[in-house]
Amino acid sequence: MKHANIDNWAERVDLAAAFRWTARLNMHEGVANHFSLAINDEGTRFLMNPNQVHFSRVKASDLIVVDANDPDTLLGPNAPDPTAWGLHGAIHRHCAHARCAMHVHSIHATVLASLADSRLPPIDQNCATFFNRYVIDDHYGGLAFEEEGERCSTLLSDPQKKVLIMGNHGVLVVGQTVADTFNRLYYFERAAETYIRALQTGQPLRILPDDIAEKTARELETYPEQDARHLAELKAILDEEGSNYAS
Repeated sequence: MKHANIDNWAERVDLAAAFRWTARLNMHEGVANHFSLAINDEGTRFLMNPNQVHFSRVKASDLIVVDANDPDTLLGPNAPDPTAWGLHGAIHRHCAHARCAMHVHSIHATVLASLADSRLPPIDQNCATFFNRYVIDDHYGGLAFEEEGERCSTLLSDPQKKVLIMGNHGVLVVGQTVADTFNRLYYFERAAETYIRALQTGQPLRILPDDIAEKTARELETYPEQDARHLAELKAILDEEGSNYAS
């Protein structure tokens, strides 16, 4: 049911659904990790999950509003933890194209981030989706407090690079909308799983040629409405189950 007195309600509902489904896919980590969505033109005011609330319990009305230019945000009720502020605040200050940002320590993306070579070769269609579209951070500097968050944000300066493989840490995905970003996060985890499982066979990999990988990535980028339809179906499932995510 819509809360008429709460701004950005549709965006809140989408983000809450993304939290719920991320937990269902076991891509969360306890009460850590965070998603954010810009709600002003400059991108500096954003919605975020309240501090250390489990993804499976986040509701649309729970989401807090954070101002990337106001450190006093950290003094408010349910304020984000300092690492959420450091990482997402820096991204929303410096990366105008990153309207939405999702950071998780999902299993397979984190395994990939733990390898000495964290590249994701295009061995299938999902992996090809990310060909030349990610950045690898090889300089993990500890928890993402303000200095580390600022450093990470500089790695996402190229709007074409929408995935940051955070070496020794996890993954951060950005996009224009909740649907766009969650869809990318979902498929990156699937791609990382395919690659990790392929490595486990010990067999040679069948790697696509660069031109075919690029062609595939471009085709998927313009595939009509897949991200919006994906999220709409997840919301429909949650609604049918009687979930309170949209409350």
